[in-house]
This record gives sequence, C-alpha cells and structure tokens, in this order.
Amino acid sequence: MSYRIAIDIGGTFTDGVIENAATGEVRLAKRLTTQADPGEALADVVDDLLAAVRQVNGSGSPSGAVSEVVHGSTPVTNALIERKGARTALVATAGTADVIDIGREVRYDLYDLDIQMPKPLVEREHRFELAERIAADGAVLAAPGQAEIDAVVEEIRRSGAQSVAVSFLHSCVNPENEIRVGDALRAALPDVAISLSSRVAREIREYERTTTATANAFVQPIVAKYLNELSARLRQAGIDAPLRIMVSSGGSTSAGIAAEVPITTLESGPAGGVLSAANAGRAAGFDDVLAFDMGGTTAKICTVVAGVPSVVHTFEAARVRRFKKGSGLPLLIASIDLIEIGAGGGSIARISDLGLLTVGPDSAAADPGPACYGRGGQSATVTDADLMLGYLNAGFFLGGRMTLDASATEAALKRLGDRLSLKPLEVAKGIFNVVNEAMAAAARVHIAEKAQDPRRFTMVATGGAGPVHAVEIARKLRVPRVLFPIAAGTGSCLGFLAAPIRVDRSWSKPQGLETVDWQDLATTLANLKREAEQELNSALTSPADVVWQISVEMRYVGQGANLTVAFPWRSISPAFASELDAAFRKAYESNYGGVLPAGSLEVVTWRIVGATRQDIKRFVWPKGSATSGAKPKAHRAILCTQADSMADVPVYDRYALGSGTRLRGPLILEESESTIVVPVAADVEVLGDLSVLIHLGGE
Repeated sequence: MSYRIAIDIGGTFTDGVIENAATGEVRLAKRLTTQADPGEALADVVDDLLAAVRQVNGSGSPSGAVSEVVHGSTPVTNALIERKGARTALVATAGTADVIDIGREVRYDLYDLDIQMPKPLVEREHRFELAERIAADGAVLAAPGQAEIDAVVEEIRRSGAQSVAVSFLHSCVNPENEIRVGDALRAALPDVAISLSSRVAREIREYERTTTATANAFVQPIVAKYLNELSARLRQAGIDAPLRIMVSSGGSTSAGIAAEVPITTLESGPAGGVLSAANAGRAAGFDDVLAFDMGGTTAKICTVVAGVPSVVHTFEAARVRRFKKGSGLPLLIASIDLIEIGAGGGSIARISDLGLLTVGPDSAAADPGPACYGRGGQSATVTDADLMLGYLNAGFFLGGRMTLDASATEAALKRLGDRLSLKPLEVAKGIFNVVNEAMAAAARVHIAEKAQDPRRFTMVATGGAGPVHAVEIARKLRVPRVLFPIAAGTGSCLGFLAAPIRVDRSWSKPQGLETVDWQDLATTLANLKREAEQELNSALTSPADVVWQISVEMRYVGQGANLTVAFPWRSISPAFASELDAAFRKAYESNYGGVLPAGSLEVVTWRIVGATRQDIKRFVWPKGSATSGAKPKAHRAILCTQADSMADVPVYDRYALGSGTRLRGPLILEESESTIVVPVAADVEVLGDLSVLIHLGGE
C-alpha cells in the first residue's frame, strides 16, 4: 500500500489527512495548534494518522509506505505580521533605496489624522546602493564596478545581515546586473540568504517589486529552518518521502523551491480550502461554486467559475489595519483571489465604541481559546455562541476527544450581556447573527466585483466552523444549495491532496503591440519555460501530464489598468499579434461594453503557468456503520432561525447515514471534526460519496 499525507497548520487547529493512494480512502486527525512550536502539533497529528492506519491494518507502522507529504502552514504570514524575521539588508540602484519608504504616497484612510503606514522590512541603515543602471528597454547603461561590489559586500558583512534582497531599477526587463551582484554576494557570504527581485517578482512597479524581494528575504532563513525541522520530524516518525509545500496560486512545489522563494507560500492554507471546494463541487456536478472556509481564526470566501478559481498577481500582507485595503505591504505573487473576513470560531465578541455588539477581528485562537475550551479564556466567542444555541455538542467536540465547558460559556456570555442588558441566550443569538451578516456582506461585495449572481452558485462549506454557519449565510445570499463534502472539517488538507504541482513565471516589458521584437520575446519566454520545467520536475515524484499556458496583461496606451488574455502554450511569431489584438478587444468589450476603435494596444507582462493536469479527485470515506435507514442518535434544542426560537430537533451521526438518505430540516448532523447545522426547513440529501447536499430552493 502507498499513502499520502496532508497537514495544514491553522491559527487554532492543526489538521491532517492520510489517503490510501490506491483506493482514495481517507482518515483524519485534528489537534489544537501549539503556538510556541507549531511543529509539535504537526508531529502529534502525523502520529495520530499513522496510528489510525495501523489500527485498521493490524500491522506495523505504515510510515515506510508514505509516498509524499503535502503541507501548508503560516510561518511566512506570522513572521510578516509579527515582524519577527531575519535581519535583512537591501542592495538597490543608486538613488532608489528609499522607494520602500516613499511607496505610492496614497493614504488608505483620507480622514485618519493619526494614520499609520506599513513600515518597511529593512531599516534605513541596512540599505546599500550601487551605481548601476538598466534602461526601461533592457539596455545596460551602467554595470556595477567590481570594487564597488566588494565594498558593499563588506558593509553587509559588518552589518550582521542574515539575508539580503537585491532590487535594481528595470531589472524585471533585464536581470543581468542583479544576477552579477547576487553571484558575488553568494560567493562572499555563503551563510547569508540572497533574494533577487528578478527571481522573486520579475514584474514592473519598482515599489511593489522591491517590497516583494525584501519580504522574501525577511522570511527566507526562518522558512528554511522551519522546513529543515519539519523534514527532521517526519524522519523521526519513520517517513522518508518527498515533501511538497502548497503555494498561494493553488498548486504545490518542492520544499527546496519553497525555501528559495517562501513568499509564494503566504496563502497556502486558504488556497487549499478553495481547491477542496472546487474539487468537491466538480465531483458532485457543480462547476460554479462559492467556496466558504471558516476555521477558528478567519473565514475565507472565493468564487469558482467553470471549476477554476481566479488567480490574481498582487496581494497585501501584514496590514496595519487588518481588513483595510492599502494598509499593508504590497506583494507581487500569484494568489487565488479570495476575500478574508475576521470571523472564525475563536473570534471575540465585544462592544464597539458606539455601544453595539460586534465580533472580531481579534481571535482567542488556540491559546487560551474560547471560554468553552476551559483553557483560561474569558471572552465570549463565536464558538461559545454556537454552543449556547445548541449547535455544538459539549460532549462530542472533536468526536469526544475534547469536552466543552458550557458553564464557562454561559459565564462569558453573561458578562458581556450584563453590559448590554441582555440575557446570555440573547447575546449568543446576536453574535451568531452579527458574524453571519458580516460574512454575507463581504461575500456580496466579492461576488458583485466578479459581476456574478449568487443564485447561480452552489456553496461548498469546509473548515471546522464552516458547516455550522454555511446554511444561514447561504440563505442571506440566496444561494440555492449548500454542499458539505466528506471530511469537511479538514477541507484544506483534501485541497492539498487534490492540488496540482504548479509553477508560475512572469516577465514585464511594456511596449506597443506593433513594436514587439518577436524573436527576442520568443527567446525570453523559451528561457522562462526552461527554468519553469526544471522547477516543476524537482517537485514531481513520477512522470506527469503537464499543461502549459501563456497569459498576457495588456491595455490601451495611456490606461493604468490591465486586462489579461490567456492562450495554450504555442510558438511565438509575429502572427501572434493578431490573436492578441482580437482576444484583448473581445475581453475589453465584455468588461466595459465597448472598445476604443482608434486605441493603440500595449503589452505589459507575459506570464507562463505550468501545472499537472487537474482531474477530479474522488476521496472515499472508510466503510463503517452507514445504513439505508436514518435514525437520530439524540434530540437537542437549537435555535431555529426561521421561527427565531429554540426547538428540539433530531441529531444524526453523519456517517451512519447511507447514500441516498433524504431528510428534512431543521436538524443536526454530527461528525468528529465539525457539525452540519440545518436550522431551517430544507431538504437534506446524502450523495453517493456521502457528501451532504442541502436544497434551500427559493428560501
């Protein structure tokens, strides 16, 4: 037998899934994240997964049969947010070292007199300049002298820098000077990590490209150490298998590449949740889905059209105001286009300055956790509200491995309620409604920005808290169906196992379409593809069918916003110009209702994407006690939202319900890692793979 393992470290829980590669059968594990040392919880989850397989097989440890481990985690995010990275230096073109201070000179809040802008990751005394210059067309106007390079190397050595970012003007067009300086730094400072902007983000916009290079350098030593320790922990568990790391674009790469360009792993966990939803939707026959992933700290929402989530190439990290656009560090990385809301199971309820009940964005996380965890938390959270409303079973949290403290929940809600002159149950109802409306409001904006109608989608809910809140949020959005895949509570891990191996490359050279040097372009793209193939092959454990695509960012001359057109990989020749012209005008008319007949076209950035073919991945729940009958294991009083009152409803063991079972809500379906809450009258159907589909109709 051969097994694949996926591990996701979240802010509250660390999730794991082990899959029998031959049958698709999965087994799960979940532990509270150990904040001080995330690897501790990871090691425990791996042990739990191996024990689960060993128990079924009745033989020795299956660790030697593990063929690969896919991992997504938060060390990059945490290091940027907490500013706990490596001591980083920056080498820039003479006169440009302050670009990371100057930024775009845009205030993200016009009326905030005490506005705080994101602080650069490199202090001024650790920025060094070289007299070099590349022209906008890529011509080398001045190469740095060897004596000057040696002087800068010595200054960096004396500064004690652990990592160096190199970002030269127009190096996205021609990286020659950057490569030369990078080679000199590696030779002279072998123990110092080196990040070249032309490797990390070979795109226009000097501020964003330099910020991306410094962010990569800032986290590079930390991630390298983390991955080395992770590999050591896996070896201790007897696992000597390739380690793949999820990247923000919805694919995975080798641990070596992730250590070299760790900034690409920034949104690895959320990307897994989206891929899981897309895969589950396609398996059930729904290509257009609204991926909803709610864990202990945040909730994420993403539209998936025709089975494919959209990917953007700019992202903000470490925001001064967590959910305020423009208040963070802009990064040029490929990332699945999703919206994150500060609403998870651990989100803390409080009273705003206006005296109103509000929830989040701060979270109780895993330590101390919600009041009901009994670990010292005093604040009322979303999980506490869910427990008070009957949606969670205090004796069956994590399948009974963790008991919730109902009295601590009531006390926390009472403390908050006393300030609002409300009873604990009323406070719980308020928290539940506030957090659901916040998520629905954010989803409305996200869907509208995509020019989509929510009624065309099927919501797919994953995450520990996602199945608890999904039906209510779908009702608010008028989404007609909600799908809960198997192992929904560890959805991101299923997404990791379904993810393709992917590589992205880009090259910016703004130029009029009629002036493109097609021979130079063909040579450049061929070189990029060759580099991408080498990277892709380093992550492959066996030969695979790889699909290559070219996408081009274009605009009318004089415009600032770009439109992207995409094509299957092809040879580049002057004849491609007419295809680009036609594709751009079609996309422009679709987006804006018309074209500019006399407008001249400009090509800005070329992108190459290579990914293993992404077929539908079908996961199988272990054969157990599923029957054709449907007998509730208990009844429990829950808040039925249509009637806005507490009422007894049947509670079922989810995996005791056989394929084809049909039920009518309100009801509860319990499983170890999550709980499906249907607080309204709705049709409930168990599909062939034991996924659960809720039909809300025109509700």
